[in-house]
Amino acid sequence: MAIAAEPRRILLARGEVSDLDAYTASGGGRGLARAAEIGPQAVIAEVRASGLRGRGGAGFPTGIKWAGATASDASRRYLVCNAAEGEPGTYKDRWLIRNDPYQLLEGIAIAASAIGAERAFIGIKRSFRDEVIALERAAAEMAEAGLAGTVPVDLVEGPDDYLFGEEKGLLEVIEGRDPLPRLYPPYVQGLFETPDGAQQPAVVNNVETLSNIPHIIANGAEWFRSHGTDKSPGTMVFTVCGDVARESVVELEMGTPLSFLVHVTGGGPHPGRHIRMALPGVSNAPVPAGRLEVPLSYEGLEAVGSGLGSGGFIVFDDSACIARIGAAFSAFLFRGSCGQCPPCKLGTEALTVAFTRLARGGGSAGDLEDAAAWLIRVTDANRCGLGAGQRAFAEGLLREFGEDLVAHAGGAPCSSTRRVVVPVLERLEGDRFVYREPDPEAG
Repeated sequence: MAIAAEPRRILLARGEVSDLDAYTASGGGRGLARAAEIGPQAVIAEVRASGLRGRGGAGFPTGIKWAGATASDASRRYLVCNAAEGEPGTYKDRWLIRNDPYQLLEGIAIAASAIGAERAFIGIKRSFRDEVIALERAAAEMAEAGLAGTVPVDLVEGPDDYLFGEEKGLLEVIEGRDPLPRLYPPYVQGLFETPDGAQQPAVVNNVETLSNIPHIIANGAEWFRSHGTDKSPGTMVFTVCGDVARESVVELEMGTPLSFLVHVTGGGPHPGRHIRMALPGVSNAPVPAGRLEVPLSYEGLEAVGSGLGSGGFIVFDDSACIARIGAAFSAFLFRGSCGQCPPCKLGTEALTVAFTRLARGGGSAGDLEDAAAWLIRVTDANRCGLGAGQRAFAEGLLREFGEDLVAHAGGAPCSSTRRVVVPVLERLEGDRFVYREPDPEAG
């Protein structure tokens, strides 16, 4: 298999930054200084020209999002940093915070000033204790040194719920409620609606997106565009876990083949095994082994019927049962579904049951038909993207591994005895991740 040479890297993942002195010695603070010189409109224009796209999963152009917020005639605006990372197979945001919380805080200061925010918030899970401590320490150092910007920043700790990481659920937590996604997006229904119903829009960006901002403003849009592809400029921080020799986090230039992440960063499969798929989180279609040369870019993954997601790839080899993978991942989404939208809750449950029956040998062709029928309905009237993620995952599994699932419909139990768990990552120790205590498989 042909593997690309080691790609170039830029400043985002330059290694652990021990304190503010080390940060400023390596160029920290230059972005904030230049932002003050050129002003908010020029900052937004620079970010827009850079082509930076949101690194939280949707890939929406950051500069366009900011420009849309400033075009509003709202009297108040807010900036929200989404640090509630919980997508299975993903560990990039916590890794960035642990290694360099300063660049994130500088990015927040630049972004908040550029959009005219009255206040900024960082939404983070209260279980991320090391990350909370790192942010609090760095914020105190930057405030004392006059590098915290002019907009106050609040750290909001929330629950471990999967939907806390969904932007509308995140806003609910900031306002003191449970992470139940609201109906309207943040640019329509932001934070702290006034008694007369006036909307106060919020711009929500994730940790990696905002960590890029100081470097873009300090070095310029063309510098950023000199990396990556035309439609996916820059680099991205990727996670690889599962059935590989080395689980890891790495920053790669956009457009690098997925095979590089799996076979070079991840070290390839364990001896005697071969790769069957790489899953971009829990909300995209699997990428089968025959397509691992696909470029790691938004357009590259889209071209093979999948998505880049938040950069976390879960690898499965030939020891894993396809039906069990379907059951485990659908069960994760079923448990994460909040229940506000019945098609989502009922559909994720029905898909879990169908895949579980197939894995246990009690399934039939009717289960495959039921699964296909629910793919049409699971997204009906959804307030968030969970139902769409379930559809993308299950539809991709049926499309790419339909023969395996049809074979399971014959009534014989799966020959694989391996348990499949959804890798919700807690921390990285050496070349292996510590997973959160796994939930039991569906059924």
